[in-house]
Amino acid sequence: MDTIAPQTASKNATNKGSTLDPDQIARIDHSYDQAIGTVTDFEKQKTAEGEAHFRRLGWKRLAVILIVEAIGLGTFSLPGAFATLGIVAGVFCCIALGFMAIYTAWIIGKIKVLYPSIKHYGDIGGLLMGRFGEELFGAMYVLQLILITASFVLTGSIALNILADDKVCGLIFSAVSGFMLFILAIMPSFAEAAILGYIDLVCIMTAIGIAVIASGVNASNQPGGIGASDWSAWPDPDATFKDGMVAICNIIFAYCFAMYMTPFMDEMHTPEDFMKSVWTLGGVEIFIYTLSGSLIYVFVGKDVASPALQSLPGILPKVAFGVALPMIFISGAIGNTVTAKYVHLRFYKNSIVRFVNTPKGWVTWLLTLAGITIISWVLGEAIPFFNDLLSLSSALFVSGFILYFPAVMWYKLICRGKWYARENILHAVACIFTFIFGLLVLVGGTYATALDIQHHYEIGAFRTPFSCEA
Repeated sequence: MDTIAPQTASKNATNKGSTLDPDQIARIDHSYDQAIGTVTDFEKQKTAEGEAHFRRLGWKRLAVILIVEAIGLGTFSLPGAFATLGIVAGVFCCIALGFMAIYTAWIIGKIKVLYPSIKHYGDIGGLLMGRFGEELFGAMYVLQLILITASFVLTGSIALNILADDKVCGLIFSAVSGFMLFILAIMPSFAEAAILGYIDLVCIMTAIGIAVIASGVNASNQPGGIGASDWSAWPDPDATFKDGMVAICNIIFAYCFAMYMTPFMDEMHTPEDFMKSVWTLGGVEIFIYTLSGSLIYVFVGKDVASPALQSLPGILPKVAFGVALPMIFISGAIGNTVTAKYVHLRFYKNSIVRFVNTPKGWVTWLLTLAGITIISWVLGEAIPFFNDLLSLSSALFVSGFILYFPAVMWYKLICRGKWYARENILHAVACIFTFIFGLLVLVGGTYATALDIQHHYEIGAFRTPFSCEA
């Protein structure tokens, strides 16, 4: 039979991988199953192996996965945000929102340590509001992850079209992107995904370097040199409230790593080390986002494209997108894995099928992954734009996952004693500010993005959905 109670593997099992002796297998509690049937030795074996297999992630690999998942799409939308906000406000937002993301990631990670049974964001919703909260948070979580995968489908299609000089039907390239996101997401363990993450990390750093250096060289070769660029330290005087909110939402999207904390930490053998990963990622993100966003904007000027790689001269967009292709597909595939694991776990929460180490486990896993990928591909084709897709998902979902939800979590799940006690007051004030800012992004960002989408469709700025247009 398939049903078996979820348990935490012992440290010995974790350290030895899947090599388990009969005593370890015998220690697996099956009291839940005694109420409905007998647990076989095979089920005990597969459960023990599964628990050990999914407890191999250390803080260094976690840092790599978080960097890979966070730095990519967001980086290439930031120069456009700087063009709207100006250098001063752009740098301030990158740094301030970066530290805010680190803080809310600490809250979510702390909750995972205090409540080790939670496996994803939906479980935190259950802690806050019972079954309703679990379903609400879970639905929002899946929708956001699918939108992110759709963004990678779109970006992959853009990259392939540029490499092919727009000579191939764009619909074919978007299908190729979706297929790659499926293939690279087949392995369900994040410890294995971290291996691909090292390749991704090299590619994204190289692509960012190419974008910054090439745009700088091109600017210096223009009449008047870099000094002739039309960048500004202050916000664009023609920018509206809508433009400002879209720019801020793009920066927020770049810092959405906190929403991945629970599923990634669930595979850690020492979850208490999570802040080492968070500080590593946060420092790297703030440095890269601030430097690349400001420099590319200064070099290119107010007409910088989004993604920024399209602003490079001559053949350089091809070079940069070619280097970035592994990043696009690997980062997108890791997010695809997170989505599929959530859905698969919901269906097989109390079954050995959830470990994906039996024939039924693999079949159901592949079907789940294929379904999620197809939905993402459809969205990527139905919403063929870049900035507004990022802004819409940020305003609707990321505003909650990394801002106002964690603020509520601290009050309800972490705070001990009175909120105004000396040891709590700084956290209390920080969470109040984070909550209010999150609601502002939710309302203002959604409204601004809706207006932006309407305007772009009215002027015909988007290609027709499900067409061969590049």
